[in-house]
Amino acid sequence: MNPLTFQYEALPARVIFGSGTLARLPEEAARFQLRRVLILSTARQRRHADRVAALLGPLAADVFAGAVMHTPSQVTETALALASDLKIDGLVAIGGGSAIGLSKALALRTDLPQIVIPSTYAGSEATPVLGETLEGVKRTQRSAKVLPETILYDVELTVGLPVPVSMASGLNAMAHGAEALYAPDSNPLTTLMAEAALVAFIDALPRIRSRPTDIEARTSALYGAWLCGCCLGTVGMALHHKLCHTLGGTFGLPHAETHAILLPHALAYNLPSAPEAQRILARVFNHDDPAGALDLFTRQLSLPRALSEIGMPATAINQAADLAVRNAYPNPRPLEREALRALLARAWAGDPPLTEPQELADAGIR
Repeated sequence: MNPLTFQYEALPARVIFGSGTLARLPEEAARFQLRRVLILSTARQRRHADRVAALLGPLAADVFAGAVMHTPSQVTETALALASDLKIDGLVAIGGGSAIGLSKALALRTDLPQIVIPSTYAGSEATPVLGETLEGVKRTQRSAKVLPETILYDVELTVGLPVPVSMASGLNAMAHGAEALYAPDSNPLTTLMAEAALVAFIDALPRIRSRPTDIEARTSALYGAWLCGCCLGTVGMALHHKLCHTLGGTFGLPHAETHAILLPHALAYNLPSAPEAQRILARVFNHDDPAGALDLFTRQLSLPRALSEIGMPATAINQAADLAVRNAYPNPRPLEREALRALLARAWAGDPPLTEPQELADAGIR
């Protein structure tokens, strides 16, 4: 047995977690001596943005409620022009990955400090990762400039998150934890965080589905989201995230739902080549077929089952398979174009993942 070896680099972020913590926003703005803040949100989250503006009072220079999925460059340029005109000295983003992604894109270009207030379980707030879409192609980069200075988690903000969005957002976060388990740069701390996060979500999501206002379940889910975000920010992701970014950026599919549909298929593809991740996930799901157990779990949460349900045309399967093998990236199992096409075809149709050895052999996947 090889001795334990690893490398771990902590990310310099301040985290405030609890219920009612939004009230601490003015003191966080004061820590950075902010005077002219631009508040970012999606159109749907405008009411939260207006609440933030009221809390900040004269520090709130304006609200930009135009954030959208996949951080398209044209939206960033519009917000950047507004920030320049208003002489903004800080950013506050409230909402999910769309608002936080826009904040990161602006920080990359301006180096302005960010205070982010997640209202979903996306986890991107805890990472130095930015995905931007330009001319229909989504590209991802890592930069310390996009890591938010303060993350303010207020469980109360998630209580009103619709159940279908909560379920999909939770699976999005779980994907970060699951892929962290077989990352080539994994380490003992991210492995512990990933396992704890997955256990938290497996407990919390069914409870939220049956009782959306369950504050204990909402707290567990948001805690799990933070842990998964820490994993995403610290170690590299693999096939699952590559597929989700490809499909989301190229075909305009909803981000969280795409994660929910693809994750069981990606795990079925990779886990035979990742025995330690297989062992941990078998313990998490209390099942020797974690990919199949996760597929059953998503069914119980009434999540979308098929890429066809969320707008992917059948004609896109071949293009997606081509894109998935373009540009080498670390993955436990070699990226085989025909095997990935079979994976995408099953995900498109809503079929269960191929997990049994004979099923894999019958499909020509070895």
